[in-house]
Amino acid sequence: MAKVTIIDVSPRDGLQNDPRIVSTEDKVQLVEKLVAAGIGKVEVTSFVHPKKVPQMADANEVMESLPDDLPLEAVALIPNLKGYERAREHRFREVNWVSAATETFNEKNIGMTIGKNLDQFAEVVARAKQDGIDVCFSIAVSFGCPYEGEVAEAKVLELVRQVKEAGADRISIADTIGIATPDHVERLMKKVLLEAGSTPVAIHLHDTRGLGLANAYAAYQAGVRIFETSASGIGGCPFAPGAAGNLATEDLVYLFERMHIDTGIDFTKMLEAADFAASLSTKTPLGRIRHVEKKKEEGK
Repeated sequence: MAKVTIIDVSPRDGLQNDPRIVSTEDKVQLVEKLVAAGIGKVEVTSFVHPKKVPQMADANEVMESLPDDLPLEAVALIPNLKGYERAREHRFREVNWVSAATETFNEKNIGMTIGKNLDQFAEVVARAKQDGIDVCFSIAVSFGCPYEGEVAEAKVLELVRQVKEAGADRISIADTIGIATPDHVERLMKKVLLEAGSTPVAIHLHDTRGLGLANAYAAYQAGVRIFETSASGIGGCPFAPGAAGNLATEDLVYLFERMHIDTGIDFTKMLEAADFAASLSTKTPLGRIRHVEKKKEEGK
């Protein structure tokens, strides 16, 4: 049976753009529900400046509140060296370093050029190797940028080459504004996988235009086996105008399980986690299958 890995990013990407500040206790409960559903890897928080993303100001408290015996590979997003220094004080399996495929988005998102970002990334990799922490390099706006428009595939592939050489343990290709189409996804991801070689590759999809599932299937057809999604489809990037929430974890689980592709996730418990995630967000969740399942239950 084919198998895929789903990384849930709802505690970070799902909540970072919501106008309401979610309590530390609720964030921890969301992580616990995701783990109970069988998700082994969760992007728990981000170590960013609280003035830029106040929703993540309690990153230290969230990590300190997680049970020590929780079977979890915790991931933290970091934007710079200072973020890494904060993250390394906690028990993270992986840090997620974010850059972008365009200079404008990189400047607005993390306040540095792509070149400077790559220089700092090399420093983080060296430190992380000593600390026993894996490093993922995420390439934002890989399929289109809200400021520069279309993004040349060559730019994305060059970044993949550079970060592979720098020692990235994983590479994530992000459709930050949900602009991708299935043909574009399949074409680019085949090239990315070839360029990445033995380095694991993930795809991070937003469902802005309702093509998230179709794009996930196209990525699977291209050979991708790691997917970053968000419970109930909550989320969005504060620095990407017009971007809606992520592809819903439960929707992708449903698709793969119906295709007899193993996710290792308990669908019923995933729906419970999705309901809880939806309750934490003030925005309309993009997940679809939880509404269908509720109507089925009501009809019994």
